[in-house]
Amino acid sequence: MSPLPRILTVFGKSPDSQAIAEAAKVLRSGGIVVFPTETVYGLGVDANNPVAVERLNRLKGRPPEKPYSLHIFQVEQMRPFVTQVPSVAAKLMERFWPGPLTIVLSGSAGKTVGFRLPDHPIARAFLMACAIPVAAPSANRSGGKPPTDVTEVLASLDGEVDCVLDGGPTRLGRESTVVEVLPDGHLKIHREGYICRRDLLAAVGQNPDQEE
Repeated sequence: MSPLPRILTVFGKSPDSQAIAEAAKVLRSGGIVVFPTETVYGLGVDANNPVAVERLNRLKGRPPEKPYSLHIFQVEQMRPFVTQVPSVAAKLMERFWPGPLTIVLSGSAGKTVGFRLPDHPIARAFLMACAIPVAAPSANRSGGKPPTDVTEVLASLDGEVDCVLDGGPTRLGRESTVVEVLPDGHLKIHREGYICRRDLLAAVGQNPDQEE
């Protein structure tokens, strides 16, 4: 029988610093930590730890060639992964970050990389305590419903994660929008979540009625 995860209750706008530090230590040691964002709960691992990422792949039931977005607490954390931030991406960040938007950019290693800067006090405090980019898909198995509270997380993943930061029900209850900034400056929407396509295009001065 798998051990039960450590559940740390951190309700409120001022997260318990000791609980946050404990969860960050678990992640930096190679563990899987469940944490809330304003959209849904996520599964976080050290993005630079291949063993932790492989464990996450098995838990999610996800092929290794499909990358995870990186959750960050400040824009400067993107620098090791991208050669530049296009002006269109900068406009999206200014308008929607922190918030429910994942921005995919061309990476310095020749592959695309997605970034998310969440607007949730627990997520921000946790990511700051980790001080490393955190790979974090939604806290469900591939094909399942993204969870909006810890009860939903434990119903499917109990015993398979190491630590859970319980921040209560998520505020928005819907996944982030995922948009890629193409080399020509146009946007390609991979998933329309809380932020709609029209608002994205309007934010960067592109015609909301144009074809993708």
